[in-house]
Amino acid sequence: MTPLPRRTLWISIAGVLAITAYASVAAVQILVLNPLAAVPGRTLDEIRAEMDAAGEVLLWEPVAFILGIGVVLAVVVAIASIRGRAHPMVPVMSFLALLMLGAFGYFAASFGVGMSLADTFGISGGDYSPWARPLYAVSLVAGVALVVVPLVMLMRRPAAVAPA
Repeated sequence: MTPLPRRTLWISIAGVLAITAYASVAAVQILVLNPLAAVPGRTLDEIRAEMDAAGEVLLWEPVAFILGIGVVLAVVVAIASIRGRAHPMVPVMSFLALLMLGAFGYFAASFGVGMSLADTFGISGGDYSPWARPLYAVSLVAGVALVVVPLVMLMRRPAAVAPA
């Protein structure tokens, strides 16, 4: 049985923490920061009360469910990488892919809340808070890294010598 590469363990831990942090920031952005920025001058309680009066809701459950999918996938990748004694590049590429897809998860999780805000206050359902930008930036950097990291690894690999 091959030993567990130490880097695989640490990359798996860091990956799960990174995905969890991304999902946590996204949830705060969707449920707190964006509503406060979309309806300036009102508290979150006032925003919720006005939404309730208009028949709209600011539910945290769908947001947590959608963003939780990424966290669950990260834990699955970590467990599979550790139990399978994977090469460290396996979890690296997997976590980069999950971070890249985080932008889609953020959009899906924020859609319902954004539409409820739009219907209640007659505004667009888009992001009003600037704190969505770091999420999109992380996803963009992860997507670029998904292309660059394998290229760098290929270039660093020594060329095989052909037999004579």
